[in-house]
Amino acid sequence: MKRPWDVQLWLENSPGLTLHSKLLNKLIDDIQKGRLAPGSLLPGSRSLARQHAINRKTVQSVYEELVAQGWLIARQGSGTYVADVLPEKGLTKSYEKLLSGSDQLETTSKLLEVLSKDARDHRDNVVISNDGTPDPRLIPYELLSRTYRRVCRGLSQKFSLGYGDPKGTQEVRRAVCKMLKDDRFMNCTIDQVCILRGSQMGIYLASKVLDPSKGAIVMEELCYRLAKAAFESNGFTVVLCKLDSQGLNIECLKSILKNHNVVAIYVTPHHQYPTTLCLPMDRRLALLELSRSFGFAILEDDYDHEFHYESSPMPPLASLPNSQNVVYIGSMSKVLAPGLRLGYMKADKAFIDRVAQEVLVIDRQGNPVSELVLSDLMTSGEVKRHIRKIRQVYKTRRDFAAHELTRVFGESVDFNLPAGGMAIWVDMSRIAKDVFPDRYENKDISLESLFSSEEIYSTHFRFGFGALNEYEITQSIENLSHILKQ
Repeated sequence: MKRPWDVQLWLENSPGLTLHSKLLNKLIDDIQKGRLAPGSLLPGSRSLARQHAINRKTVQSVYEELVAQGWLIARQGSGTYVADVLPEKGLTKSYEKLLSGSDQLETTSKLLEVLSKDARDHRDNVVISNDGTPDPRLIPYELLSRTYRRVCRGLSQKFSLGYGDPKGTQEVRRAVCKMLKDDRFMNCTIDQVCILRGSQMGIYLASKVLDPSKGAIVMEELCYRLAKAAFESNGFTVVLCKLDSQGLNIECLKSILKNHNVVAIYVTPHHQYPTTLCLPMDRRLALLELSRSFGFAILEDDYDHEFHYESSPMPPLASLPNSQNVVYIGSMSKVLAPGLRLGYMKADKAFIDRVAQEVLVIDRQGNPVSELVLSDLMTSGEVKRHIRKIRQVYKTRRDFAAHELTRVFGESVDFNLPAGGMAIWVDMSRIAKDVFPDRYENKDISLESLFSSEEIYSTHFRFGFGALNEYEITQSIENLSHILKQ
């Protein structure tokens, strides 16, 4: 079949965080709107991949998924066509109404809708962002297995797997309290600690307890978008504060406080996400003084406190003077395993009591077995030993990634060696002036635009080295060099 014109697809404005989800959504949208009519021949996977500078396997995966859903038909030796009878045709009026979504509840946040769809669209053969994530090969599986067996044997003898405190077991809260006192300079009791299923749950519940009628939530202009989605889903207006070479711009924050009622600010001061900047002490103290003066809460997300390589970590905001309004959120996901879903929150007792009420409504309680395993590992010193071991691994990988970026790109890119974390923030503005963001097919980088609420052109990217060994780091950076120099 001859094509008088090549079919063109515009992916830049298609919803989705991955190229897979953008292409999938665009094809369905064009079919539903009639731009791609029933019986239309689509471009071959090789041709479409070349047109958008993406991996051919991504196109093949999208085509296969749309064939399975009934949108497309694959004819051997002939090509891929839009189906003559679409999945939404031939239904009763009532079912068409259901499918159209006209009666569906509105999404609380457009951002949440995009993030949720992207999470659902992930497949094993689709590029998934490695945004400074830990290496699953370093998880102490044998240690976890032994500890789980020991804990379960003890529980079976005591018949103690019933309902418990929504704040978490006393054992793990006591262990977390000791860690916060000894390692992070905080004075707290177990009544000021709640155990959660990861830091994301802590972010959501903190904003659930706060009152959106009393003001907005301030976030850094480049930020963790799932946190923003959580705030918006709880009814908050989000106001963005500028960043500079030292992190959160205090003068900009003061201007915001003059013009807005602010109920809270969400910050990542240890290693700002995504730029990796460590907020200096004078700005920390200024932020706490503003919190005391204006009465807003500080949601401190200390997502990777354990991974600081150059010196002792700077004390968290929650350990400093005037920290009575700080809600401190941490996680063991990067230390042990993301799949364990163990995080914690430290705040004043009244705030923790309200958070526990929310836990009771949505989850009743956490996972007592995992919590007891964690407390066992913390009190025995195994967690501390494991942190020392993997901290050295990640430091070596950071140094090697920096060496390879310099070797491959020379002075074409610029970056500051981060004091900690599992990613490097790289300035690529000298060599990437005319490259469309959607053409990056490298799972180890996240473009600057991904962290912004506004449509911006990316001059920086975040390179995640944590999940890669030295060979993989070299391969990834050389692949990136090929993309940027096309």
